[in-house]
Parts: sequence; structure tokens; C-alpha cells
Amino acid sequence: MRLTNLTRGAGWQGAKRYAALTLPVLFLAACATQEPGTGTTSPRTASTVSPKPVAPTQSPQQTELKALIGLQDRLYDVAAPLLVNNAVLCRNNARNLLGFTAKTKYSYTPEFVDAAAALGLSDQLEVTGVLAGSGAAKVGLQRGDKLVTIQDKPVPTGADAERQTALLLGPLVNGRNSIKLTVARNGNNQTMSIPLTRACAFGIELGNTENVISYADGRRVLISSGMMKFTKNDDELALVIAKEMAHNTLTHPARQRSTATMTGVIDNLIRLRPDTAALNGMAGVKPYPQQMDAAADKLALYMVARAGYKVDNAAAFWQRLATTYPASALNGYTAIHPGTDYRLSAIQQAVTDIQAKQATDTAILP
Repeated sequence: MRLTNLTRGAGWQGAKRYAALTLPVLFLAACATQEPGTGTTSPRTASTVSPKPVAPTQSPQQTELKALIGLQDRLYDVAAPLLVNNAVLCRNNARNLLGFTAKTKYSYTPEFVDAAAALGLSDQLEVTGVLAGSGAAKVGLQRGDKLVTIQDKPVPTGADAERQTALLLGPLVNGRNSIKLTVARNGNNQTMSIPLTRACAFGIELGNTENVISYADGRRVLISSGMMKFTKNDDELALVIAKEMAHNTLTHPARQRSTATMTGVIDNLIRLRPDTAALNGMAGVKPYPQQMDAAADKLALYMVARAGYKVDNAAAFWQRLATTYPASALNGYTAIHPGTDYRLSAIQQAVTDIQAKQATDTAILP
């Protein structure tokens, strides 16, 4: 369960102080409308708000919010199988998570609160996405369910509901395999036991830039809207997400001594209005050495295959990206990942190995 995103600035002041509490219970994170000073997010689930019918005439905020939700829905839907099916490969980054998201109208920056209300959200936390295959899905949790109690404790409501609920959940998940949850559905309360789902605990962020780029800072993955538009299908998007997950798993940001830089870049890009001046050039980001980059490519391909995506066209995708946005484009992907020829050789070998394992029903492990 992810308890923010498109986050309201006031509600997440001091988020870093309680991130350790929220991390084990959230699932796919990401936000495209954070305001300055709210820079911490954590993993949460696929899907966000399910828009309800609205009047034919929509405000600019409603139109913009629905467009952002559409991009986020695709990003989360593609990322979810990568996170759930690769806990064994994520090393120390795997956690037991709830497997659903919940929001109020206050989950959004102030300019979007009215738009969120028009889309059906209220003061009460409401399930806005359930991860396919998660414990939450298996016991029948549904979009639109309103959270009433957690372990018989009332779920907070109002502007600070997400933060307060995160603090409530943090200590409850320690040493448990499931969480008792009561929800309101169609006017009636239902109580269920939500089994926790083992998954890679990386935040998945949507970046508000048309630059075709992606980043990892050790705990988060950011995919730009430009990169999402560049990918032609879910298999290609999965390659990009998994590549950044692999960088995090292999501790590459730390080994590059670029964690703080990457964090700053991601914090900027998840804002509704990023600082465009900071996007010029390389933004202080160091290019990955080719051996390090190829190692991430190999691990990423195994993650992609284990999640059920195709790896056959991986080399063609990365070649197309490098050709379209060469290393000379300083605000593009290849500038940070310049060793294209070396990477392609490693990618082709990894694809051959994976296909051989698939053909013989051998465990898909590096």
C-alpha cells in the first residue's frame, strides 16, 4: 500500500524521518506532482485513481490530472510484475509489502484537490489499485473499498490521513505474515486478512520531462514521460525499468558516488513543474563505466524474463535508443550509458543464455 504520490507538500514534510516505517508496507511508489521539499517516496502498487464519470466540461486541472494518472497507470502496471517476481534477485532490497494503494483527495498537490474530488476521492482513504497476484488480490480487495480499520484500529481520515496511516502500519507489520483490514464496500463493512507480498522494495517514479531518460538513486527508479513515449510496448518499458532496478540492486549509484546527485535529479523531476535549468547538460550525473553498465543489463534481462516479458528484441531496442539519442545528446539516456557496443555484446549473450534456460525449463537465474 502506497500512502501518497502526486503528494501534498504539507502532508509529507519530514517524510525522511518516517520512511523506514512506511517502506515495508508500501508497494509501488511514484509521483508526478510532488512539490518542493517533499522528496521522499516509497514503493506502492499498480494503478492509481479509477476515474469516475465527470461532467463533459472539465477544468484544466482535471484534464492534466487524468493525463498524469494515465501515464502512471501504465508505468505501475508494467513495473508490478518486475517487483513481485524478482524478490530473489533484489538481494537486500526485498520486503514484505501489502500490495495495494490507497488515496484521499488530499493525496494530491493543492491545485489538484478539487480535481481529485471530482474524480471521486474524499477525506477517507480509498483503495485505488490492487496488484494482480498479490495477497490483497487473492483475498478479494477491490478498487473503491474504503479503509475503516487496520488491526481493529480506526484508519485516520482527512488531510493527514496518509502519513498517519503509514505511521500506524509501520510497527504492525513487524513479525507478521498478514494484516487484518476492515473496508467499507457498497455500504457494508467487510473484514479480511491481507497476506503480505514479498517484492522488491523500490519506488517507481514518473518524471515530468520529455527528455528520454531514466535514473536510479539506490532506492528509487525514475522513468521520464519522454522515455515512456519512446518505448513502443510494455516489453520495451520493462527493459528500462528493470535496468534501473538492476543498478539499484548492484549498488551502482553508491559505487559511483552519485547517490546524492541522482536523488536530487529525481526529486526535481517528480515535481509538477521541474526546474528546467537543472535539466540542462548532464545535471552532474556521471556516465556509467561500460563493465558496470553491462552487469546491470544482464541482471535486468533476467528480471524481465522472470516477470514474463520478452527479451528477444532487447538488443534492437537499446540500439534504436542509442541511435536516436546518441551520447552527444547530454540530457538523454546514452550520455549516461555510453558503452553501447560493449553493452550490446553482453545483452546478446544474456539473451542467448536466458532463451536456453527457457527452452529447457531451467530456473531463470543468472
